[in-house]
Amino acid sequence: MGSSARRGDDPRLLTGRGRYVDDVTLPRMVHVAFVRSPHAHARVVGIDAGDARRAPGVACVLTGGDTARLCKPYRGILEHYRGMKTGAMLPLATDRVRYVGEPVAVVAAETRAQAEDGAERVVARYDPLPAVLSPDAALAPDAPLIHDELADNLIYATELATGDVDAARARAHRTYRRTFRVGRHTGVPMEPRGLVADFDPSTRALTVWISTQVPHMMQAVLADLFGLPEHRVRVIAPDVGGSFGIKIHVYQDDLAAVALALTLGRPVKFVATRHESFLSDIHAREQTVAVEVAATADGTLLAMSGSITAAVGPYSAFPRSSVVEGGQVLRLLPGPYRLSDYRASLRVVAQNKVITSQYRAVGHPIATAVTESMIDVIARDLGLDPADVRRRNLLSADELPYTSAAGNVYDSGSFQESFERLLDVAKYAELRREQAAARAAGRHVGIGLACFLELTGPGAQFYGIGGAPISGQEGTTVRLEPSGAVTALAGVTNQGQGTPTALAQIIADELGVALDAITVISGDTAMVPYGGGTWASRGMPIGGGATLLAARALADKIKRIAAVLLEAHADDIELQNGRAVVRGTDHGLGLRDLARAVHFRSNELRGLEPSVDATVHYTNPKAWTFTNGAHLAVVDVDVETG
Repeated sequence: MGSSARRGDDPRLLTGRGRYVDDVTLPRMVHVAFVRSPHAHARVVGIDAGDARRAPGVACVLTGGDTARLCKPYRGILEHYRGMKTGAMLPLATDRVRYVGEPVAVVAAETRAQAEDGAERVVARYDPLPAVLSPDAALAPDAPLIHDELADNLIYATELATGDVDAARARAHRTYRRTFRVGRHTGVPMEPRGLVADFDPSTRALTVWISTQVPHMMQAVLADLFGLPEHRVRVIAPDVGGSFGIKIHVYQDDLAAVALALTLGRPVKFVATRHESFLSDIHAREQTVAVEVAATADGTLLAMSGSITAAVGPYSAFPRSSVVEGGQVLRLLPGPYRLSDYRASLRVVAQNKVITSQYRAVGHPIATAVTESMIDVIARDLGLDPADVRRRNLLSADELPYTSAAGNVYDSGSFQESFERLLDVAKYAELRREQAAARAAGRHVGIGLACFLELTGPGAQFYGIGGAPISGQEGTTVRLEPSGAVTALAGVTNQGQGTPTALAQIIADELGVALDAITVISGDTAMVPYGGGTWASRGMPIGGGATLLAARALADKIKRIAAVLLEAHADDIELQNGRAVVRGTDHGLGLRDLARAVHFRSNELRGLEPSVDATVHYTNPKAWTFTNGAHLAVVDVDVETG
């Protein structure tokens, strides 16, 4: 650790030897195409699939009623968000569609082309309904209900208040109000979502290869929704070509493909087209944030209040919900600044657009953009350098741990130190002089500053307490093979971040072996310890923590075994260069010889367990761990071309 290492998987991936979902081919496999709604809101009057079923190569066509008999309804509700409500989802819409792209039928055929031809022959008839597209329209007294069984289109509402905002505002030099509107985003990873589902009716065993970040979550969800024993469901995440958070969710089309596999008893492959991805992958960040900040004449922040409205589509995403992003903004608006008086509200509103949910840096970009923009507004109005306003308000190291006005505990951080380092590296004072000269010459040059904090490595408090089948802990097994090589089985998954190499570096340091002697296996629920997978920057804090502890436990075992074989004390054994050596001597043996002694001559190890593996599970004992950073950008705008 502490030095850069080339990623071990890169040669395989760069030479085209990766194995992604679309590379999985099984005998008798059929391919899937979907019929999707062209309407944002409509009643499904009828679906005629007769012509499609007679089309060449078509093996099966399922509609909403068919999948509803196989998969129970599900709702993306987290119980610790009290009062939260949402409509139930099914793999395919039955009586009503609620967003453009919602699937209403699925066609399986011998080839993808035949499946798409069959899908074009399905005749779906709709009775369009008024679509609710904006939060204001959704909350109007006469708004059409997106779900008739619910009283309104408000999914969730909450408030947060600390201190006395009104009193702070009364003593402020000035208050500043702004409203920020953030548009929708989606992840667009290089590899689209996809899966291959294979159901064996004789054993009622389901194996699913899926491009996911969270194999064990998918295992639990599929078993529950389809009424299968969890130990009969195996989920494998092969190579995953990017994710950015969109592959932590359960999608209707995934479940419909699994329903086809259960119906046919044949392997079923679904890989979304890029067009389908835009229609069905979760979106994020459609929010309006109205904020007011009170400050003194020298730019000291006194109070902040805000109103957040998050528009999240017709359903709350399953199983993580669509509430978390807005909740993150609610709790992150105070940022890394000293602030005691804070009041904010959150409304999460249904609408007839694609579902939104957790996507890269959940809530952080919105909260950071709003707060940092307000810092600049204050600095500009008061004629102060925006760097000085930040300096004045950033928390210092000796104030940590610090409980923010939003209730977050900043357990660690280098807020002032990072910012000063940034200004020094960027030569900020010199940049300001250059900017002044450029503006005097008629150029439009701007300098932007931003400080941020980020919650990472969440524990069970994030989802587990809400009843979602998402593990807050992570497990790793580290095993010394008879050859002297090391195998690690890790619950965290890799979508291009280089996780296997990072875990191997941890193991190499603890066991004193070369990186190329270590193989890291992940993504297979039948092989790796139970864990939550990769999301919210938990791969190294949680997965790396489990790996570190497992490697240390194995190192301790190896030292005790080596002590017997070398007739030394365990405290005197060092692991280096693939050997166990008595400290200060050349007396030692290779890890291969030690492992073979354990496996084949265990009678020599009286009183010791004849094993050279260790499994450790680790969780963050706190809700999460905070980190932080600072950025600077210089932008030169050509006003003639934009």
